Amino acid sequence: MVAKEVVKRGDVLLVDLQPTQGSEIKKTRPCVVVSPDEMNSYLQTFIVAPMSTGDHPYPFRAPCRFKGRSGYIVLDQVRTIDSERIVRRLGRISPSTFNRALMILQEMFTP
Repeated sequence: MVAKEVVKRGDVLLVDLQPTQGSEIKKTRPCVVVSPDEMNSYLQTFIVAPMSTGDHPYPFRAPCRFKGRSGYIVLDQVRTIDSERIVRRLGRISPSTFNRALMILQEMFTP
């Protein structure tokens, strides 16, 4: 488990997403922290978006490159996780990729 004080918005964490149901993204996989640092510093939970190397370029998925692999931040599968689900910290995504992800989230939640 990663100490909560080191978790920052834009971090990529390896997260155990099991158990899941139906079409939810399964297994242990990288996830991008999208919750604000103000929340992250006070709560034991974090809002994350899983990352996938799948080839589904939907408009609600942000293309990204992380550790030499291309894929997507799957913003249609945003979820809140407890800090106990965190396996380890993997790094950070680029600011431009993160800003694109935030723009997509804003589009998704704006009427």
